[in-house]
Amino acid sequence: MEDVLHLYAQPYEKSKPVVCFDEKPLIVHGEVREPLPLKPGAPRRSDYEYERLGTANLFVFVEPQAGFRCLEMTERRTRLDFAATIRWLVDEIYPEAERIRLVMDNLNTHTAASLYEAFEPEEAQRLWQRLEVHYTPKHGSWLNMAEIEISIFERNCLSKRVKSFEHLWQHIEALTEKRNAAQMHIHWRFTCADARAQMHDLYPDSKIKMD
Repeated sequence: MEDVLHLYAQPYEKSKPVVCFDEKPLIVHGEVREPLPLKPGAPRRSDYEYERLGTANLFVFVEPQAGFRCLEMTERRTRLDFAATIRWLVDEIYPEAERIRLVMDNLNTHTAASLYEAFEPEEAQRLWQRLEVHYTPKHGSWLNMAEIEISIFERNCLSKRVKSFEHLWQHIEALTEKRNAAQMHIHWRFTCADARAQMHDLYPDSKIKMD
């Protein structure tokens, strides 16, 4: 926990961006009947019945200090999907970064092994060496600022009924562009000092007993 909190307290470095990563499984719903449009004095109305279009996965990267985020939607969230997304992050999103300081949870796919399964050893090593990984502790997913970003997307577009996966992606792209254009930052306030004061029961007894 303190490793992640200490990282968040560091000053912004363009060459070493702090990027929070998480993923969100999606169940995509569509309309069975066309909604009744908004009219003066009457809200837009949708039928309670819906059609299940299928499932997908959303990879979410957010750089809180820069007010930048990028998202990728895939059919699944396998090791190969994770590896491909990491290469996209390293080579296309942050090609000039000296090192990407990546915050993520301990999901079994979030390892160097996934890269070695997807790529030749030299390529896997090249990609992993571009990362400085900081794992959140078990039951500590609230420490990952990507969860804050995901909740914003859930409220604004992920819960909408859509015509297709392509239609959903259009909503996601539009919100991403809007938030990036406005450079919407995430201002993290919880510090190591706060953790020590408010969560002292989680810390081991540091008193050294001498005979």
